[in-house]
Amino acid sequence: MRPIYQAELVNGVFGDPGVYIDLKFASRALLFDIGDISRLPTRKLLRISDVFVSHTHMDHFAGFDHLLRVCLGRDAGVRIYGPRGFIDQVEHKLHAYTWNLVENYVSDFAVTAHELDGANMRRALFRSRNRFEREPLQDCPIVDDVVLSDEQFQIRARAFDHHGLPSYAFAFEEHTHLNVWKNRLDELGLPTGPWLTDLKRRARAGEPDEATIEVRWRTREGSRSEHFALGELRHRVLESVAGQRVCYVTDVAGHADNRRELISFLHDADAAFIEAVFLDADREHAERKAHLTAAQAGAIAKAAGVKAAMPFHFSTRYFPEEQPLRDEFERSYQKGL
Repeated sequence: MRPIYQAELVNGVFGDPGVYIDLKFASRALLFDIGDISRLPTRKLLRISDVFVSHTHMDHFAGFDHLLRVCLGRDAGVRIYGPRGFIDQVEHKLHAYTWNLVENYVSDFAVTAHELDGANMRRALFRSRNRFEREPLQDCPIVDDVVLSDEQFQIRARAFDHHGLPSYAFAFEEHTHLNVWKNRLDELGLPTGPWLTDLKRRARAGEPDEATIEVRWRTREGSRSEHFALGELRHRVLESVAGQRVCYVTDVAGHADNRRELISFLHDADAAFIEAVFLDADREHAERKAHLTAAQAGAIAKAAGVKAAMPFHFSTRYFPEEQPLRDEFERSYQKGL
């Protein structure tokens, strides 16, 4: 099974937290946290359609200005999600600049801000053509932690305690994969091509088996076209495989309530990026800073059944020696506490 995404840390284990998820079969990408993003090349920044901000400490939100500067001339816009009070914070950032010329741009770059607050998501639109004045949008309910639902994936968000401040963890969840049996296409004498994308879309939408689909292709003899029952192709050439789940956790206190909820949120994740800020020898300091130790992070990933766990957000007090943190994390990840 080929995943539809590639996930990578933006700044390594000691830099500002952030994970970039490139959706390989779409012209877009997702970003979890937006601190220092100067390492991301422009071509990657221009692919970002959605940004999910765990909380608005500087190392998680300061890169918004850089993204805005790079993307300002495009029409696609960006959606950005954050905690309570987030719309005001986005508005303040936008209003820190002078926009007396921007309404004359050919493009109309739009920022749609989403504010997560319990079971409710408030929204507001900021358009360059309107000098980024706030335009309220209708609120949306949040059901089962889902804050974004797309044809191929969904994003869940859940708040955890960070010294009295909510810090959101995020989960990228692929919907069911529809793989194509190439040998069965050959048996039917059918080519690959854009029609397979249409077949997958209609199959995911649950269209009835008796619906028809047209397959067009070219041969040396010219163009060909055949009609098939959707159900025939669905059952003969498509294979359903469970999608993958990638989680992102940062800036959470290591107390029992958080640990219990994190195990639930991370349950059976295929991959998880999880902060491992301090060594367990510095647990008292970790408690004051409301962060996880490497041992706590590894034990949480072990208890949750995470298949591949990647520790990050190492404290710079240990720089450049990352191996002790990795070793402590790995011991707990393999054996638990």
